[in-house]
Amino acid sequence: MSFLLRWLFAFLLLAATWNPTVWNWTRAAQVHWNDVPSIITLTGLLLVAGYVIYLRATVRSIGLGGAVFILAFFAALLWVATDFGLISLTDPGLLAWLGLFAGSLVLGIGMSWSIIRRAISGQVDTDDVEE
Repeated sequence: MSFLLRWLFAFLLLAATWNPTVWNWTRAAQVHWNDVPSIITLTGLLLVAGYVIYLRATVRSIGLGGAVFILAFFAALLWVATDFGLISLTDPGLLAWLGLFAGSLVLGIGMSWSIIRRAISGQVDTDDVEE
């Protein structure tokens, strides 16, 4: 359950920043900057804080190589799904949502990797402590 919540928050973070609909921060910032710049700035800073938390945890736990592997695995799944005619990648909106899903998987797995690794291997990750 904890992984699902971390993944869901990552998906909401990415989708709130940008998605192919008109309901996203990027569109709101473009349209409403002159009306409510303080709200746009505040919500933008909240999004940045979410990204800092997720990206820092992801880089520390799975690194760039792990993120690339997760994206490659997701791309291979899409390739198989298109080869078998399960999905068509001609719709730009679908491609955008799949990109958001893939990105949220990277962030969700990165945020949860220490817990997943401990459950699988019994090994515990610790932070570096400088003295």
